[in-house]
Amino acid sequence: MTAPDIILSTRGLTKVFAGFTAVNAVDIDVRRGTIHALIGPNGAGKTTCFNLLTKFLDPTRGTIHFNGRDITASKPAVIARGGLVRSFQISAVFGQMSALTNVRIALQRERGESFDFWRGESWLSRYDGRAMELLDAVGLSDFADHPAAELSYGRKRALELAATLALDPQIMLLDEPMAGLGREDVVRVEALIRKVAADRTVLMVEHNLSVVASLSDRITVLARGEVLAEGDYATVSADPRVIEAYIGSGAAHAH
Repeated sequence: MTAPDIILSTRGLTKVFAGFTAVNAVDIDVRRGTIHALIGPNGAGKTTCFNLLTKFLDPTRGTIHFNGRDITASKPAVIARGGLVRSFQISAVFGQMSALTNVRIALQRERGESFDFWRGESWLSRYDGRAMELLDAVGLSDFADHPAAELSYGRKRALELAATLALDPQIMLLDEPMAGLGREDVVRVEALIRKVAADRTVLMVEHNLSVVASLSDRITVLARGEVLAEGDYATVSADPRVIEAYIGSGAAHAH
């Protein structure tokens, strides 16, 4: 049994692809109400780990518990309805639709209604109030009528967060939320993550270490598919093995 303050935990989580072990015996405990970062050099297994947690991949071995319940064999839709939601890059999916419609569709989905595009405006308009609240929460109320595809990169990220929040997650899994963002957008998205994490749990994969340092309560460092270190930023950043893994991988990339 997991402690009540642990919302998500893995034991011995392992994924083998055709003889290659991408994730090896990983144990993670994510505390409720915290921001937990998963970091590591390229090829460390972070994305595979995320895909296992959200059930896009099935583990070769090991278990996953969410809210004390074994979800190792659950389907992605079932765990999403239960409150474990991965931020999906919505901008790529509904680019021609307005920011407001993107969020309304996510709200429709959260209500468990079929994901229909032919319902018409009157049907979807029942979600306008909540959709506008969510857009406002991520600083997009002035962009409600803009097509998602025309939003700046940083604002697309904000829209993805609004759509993810529409699914009312207990825990949000953010896969490299800062990827491709300029400095100004990083500051904005970082503030947004801090804001949405006030009353929920966040687990994120992130390369930007200054973001990890300022946002994370706890950090798990992966290298070659295994947990190398875990703790707060001060602890893991001073760990010689972590320094070596990062510098070593940097040196490897330099050749």
